[in-house]
Amino acid sequence: MARPKKHGDEASKPVSFRLAESERLAYLAKCEAAGLSPSDFFRQCVLTNRTQIVARPKASADRNRLLFLVNKTSNNMNQLAYRANSDHLAGKLSEDKYEALIDNLELIARYLKATINHVD
Repeated sequence: MARPKKHGDEASKPVSFRLAESERLAYLAKCEAAGLSPSDFFRQCVLTNRTQIVARPKASADRNRLLFLVNKTSNNMNQLAYRANSDHLAGKLSEDKYEALIDNLELIARYLKATINHVD
């Protein structure tokens, strides 16, 4: 069942989205059950408001700032871990110091993740 077209109303502008394979299969199954092409099914759902959208709560300024800082910190931690690994493999860093450094980086990462879950 194709949608009726008005004069000058050809579908010429693509809209796309990505799905995991399991989501894609579920989407295609719904299209088939409705007897519609994926494009027509999408149009029906969106343009006739046949969907129920649950909006995500907007992140606070504090959470956004924390996420920014965690991302920056994570990048620096990765650089430290890379350098520690390189120095350890080159024999410039002892096994004990290498393990202590990696343990501390993992501990910092756990603290950062726990902090994100407690904001907002």
